[in-house]
Amino acid sequence: MRAPARPGSPIVVTVDRCDGCGFEYDLTLAPDAAERIVGGVATIAGLLGNTAVERLRARPQAETWSPLEYGCHVRDVLLVQRERVLAARRTTRPSFDPMGRDERVEHDGYAAQSPQDVARQLNDAARMFANVLDRLQPEDWERKVTYNYPVRLERSLGWVAVHTEHEVKHHLLDCQAQLS
Repeated sequence: MRAPARPGSPIVVTVDRCDGCGFEYDLTLAPDAAERIVGGVATIAGLLGNTAVERLRARPQAETWSPLEYGCHVRDVLLVQRERVLAARRTTRPSFDPMGRDERVEHDGYAAQSPQDVARQLNDAARMFANVLDRLQPEDWERKVTYNYPVRLERSLGWVAVHTEHEVKHHLLDCQAQLS
């Protein structure tokens, strides 16, 4: 993330590369993001389906989500992003409220959910999101939306697809690190 160096100038945040996982934001690859999202989610779902529940629910530190909580988060990201893409197809320049990612952990009881149910829901959400992306026409990738987190910025649907791919990859790595 980069911000301007001059004090008092407007905040502009661009994401070119994630320092945490090394993901490169290449918007030219957006039309193929659906396939990579489905593949990454299948790996997360596999971890949730093949690991002891106690390990999936364990947080390494109080402030770090468990693998199960990361799985729930990715599922919800996919569902929210799907609705955002659909909104962008039917309205001009929609503006999106933050999804309440931290609140959802408690409000939806992420840690108490069934890992097998979450694995199934993850795969379903990935396929639903991929279906919406696969239906975009070449000109749709440049449709604009406004994100209001962490700061208000206009983004393209191509960015939405690539950012969602990043979420999947980043949290897959979080899960793998905790379960290794």
